[in-house]
Amino acid sequence: MNTFKKILFFCFMFTAGTVFAQQQGKVIEEQNVKSDILKHNVKYAIYLPADYETSNRNYPVVYLLHGFGDDHTGWLQFGEINRYADKAIAEGTIPPMIIVMPDAQTSWYINSYDGKQNYEDFFFKEFIPAIEKEYRIKASKQYRAVAGLSMGGFGTLVYSIKHPELFSAAAALSAAVRTDDDFMAITDARWAEAYSKVMGPDLKGRERLNTTWLNNSVLGLVQSKTTDELNDVRYWIDCGDDDALSKGNSLLHIALTEKKVPHEFRIRDGAHNWTYWRTGITDALEFIGDSFRQK
Repeated sequence: MNTFKKILFFCFMFTAGTVFAQQQGKVIEEQNVKSDILKHNVKYAIYLPADYETSNRNYPVVYLLHGFGDDHTGWLQFGEINRYADKAIAEGTIPPMIIVMPDAQTSWYINSYDGKQNYEDFFFKEFIPAIEKEYRIKASKQYRAVAGLSMGGFGTLVYSIKHPELFSAAAALSAAVRTDDDFMAITDARWAEAYSKVMGPDLKGRERLNTTWLNNSVLGLVQSKTTDELNDVRYWIDCGDDDALSKGNSLLHIALTEKKVPHEFRIRDGAHNWTYWRTGITDALEFIGDSFRQK
């Protein structure tokens, strides 16, 4: 290769590498929102699309919720959400969007039975306002969505059903949707680990169907809403066929169908794991992105 061709080759490689780098969004893993409601700082991670720092425009936003046992870094570390978002934006599958990932610890995204950890109040009264003040976000229903997996899928459905005026779309992956009977049947060990701090300690049988549960049961909330109220949000429901939660998700699909609420329902081959969620998140974001686009 002569000198001139070498120069051309290296120029091409440099340019290609620069273009590729410019297509990568920016990830900030460790940010905080001060919460008077929770009486501590709440961590969050955020994904900003590649052109965020070079443009002046505002962006739609997705609040992406983690599952039980994870934190605000789960969707980045295990879900590789930045890589999937970069690729989908570059290919035009989804519009450029901001993705916000709050840390909810093990709160189930709701207000606790004793009022000591009111995460839902924090999310709507402090978190959303703080995020949409700090970043260039289109702060209106049409350009706001919520999504999540497992516990985060539960939070996604509870938030969107309770607050349809705030979200255009909701995408729940492997959401923790349970019937009253299934909720009562949770083992005492699992109850102590996952539910006692939020729902109440040492509850057994019908004691578990307390006010906190009745206010947040996904299937119960659907039954309490009119078709018009439920139609205010576009719903995406996705659960693996080998996931124990597929029963609750199927019943949710049936309940929405009986209420004549249009929605997308997927039962794919897979279990309750990151392989399933990684292979489903792009389709979920595409569904959400369609809500953000002008018709």
